[in-house]
Amino acid sequence: MRIVIAGGHGQIALRLERILSGRGDSVAGIVRNPQHADDLRAAGAEPLVLDLEQASADEVAALLEGADAVVFAAGAGPGSGTARKETVDRAAAVLLADAAEQAGVRRYLMVSSMGADAAAPDGRDPVFGAYLRAKGAADDAVRGREALDWTVLRPGRLTDGPGTGRVRLAGSTGRGEVDREDVAAVLAALLDEPGTAGLTLELVGGDVPVAEAVAAVAEHG
Repeated sequence: MRIVIAGGHGQIALRLERILSGRGDSVAGIVRNPQHADDLRAAGAEPLVLDLEQASADEVAALLEGADAVVFAAGAGPGSGTARKETVDRAAAVLLADAAEQAGVRRYLMVSSMGADAAAPDGRDPVFGAYLRAKGAADDAVRGREALDWTVLRPGRLTDGPGTGRVRLAGSTGRGEVDREDVAAVLAALLDEPGTAGLTLELVGGDVPVAEAVAAVAEHG
């Protein structure tokens, strides 16, 4: 399987690249900064240098030729302002969907966020509110496409432990934490399970092995 990951230098993306390349998949990561290329190679991924905030759908589609799946794992990052939540967290995800359709790549995994909602209020943190709105709008835009076999994954608060390999994965899980390593493992398992297409799933740490959790949602929705 060939998988192209947008936001290929992100913390979840690098973990996912290691998992996928380690099991023999062909993996490529789209990055804006050419200085990140060596980190992707070390993770077993081919670096594809392109700025998704400036690129056209044609340019992205050219990078997706021959791919079996795409993963949107890009993000403006915690230090960015509201404008880049729109240009990266929403617009780049939509651009990847446009390009996937153009290149004939049906499988699309979206790394979203728990609480993502196009109508989310600002609350006490206007930037975080803008982030949740951007992610929610991106989710809505992808879920509206019949040409894509999409899955939206909404992790809880991310941590950086070693991962446990055990999670809770469901349409609604309630609030909680989840390790980035476990998020990457779930994404890899979702790529193997076409029965999860069309599902929006929340993810937190739990007691169920990743493979069993993904199989269960594929069977029961």
